[in-house]
Amino acid sequence: MKRCHNCGAEWVSEKRQPGAKEYCEDCAAYLHCCLNCRFHDKYAPNECRIPNTEGVSDRAGANFCDEFEFARTEPRPQSDKAERRAHEAFDALFGGGASEGAKGAEDSDRLLGE
Repeated sequence: MKRCHNCGAEWVSEKRQPGAKEYCEDCAAYLHCCLNCRFHDKYAPNECRIPNTEGVSDRAGANFCDEFEFARTEPRPQSDKAERRAHEAFDALFGGGASEGAKGAEDSDRLLGE
């Protein structure tokens, strides 16, 4: 699937490639950019697997590269859900969130006579 490098939203279009100034409907990131290109490789010279390409300073910015081919990627895992579950597990283990933490600090001060 062709997905936005920034948010992972699927790009659906009748066109084969996005236009140079086309952007993601979900997050407004440019689609025709190095980070969405199948030739982008952060370890290659100029971060591109095509030899002798012109250097690009903003990999997320729109460009007019004739060699651009949209990378096909798998959906990203829902990290926000995983993060929320981790916070919930932490709160369950240690009893609550930030507001309880402040209360706990007050309780410990009172116990220690400070």
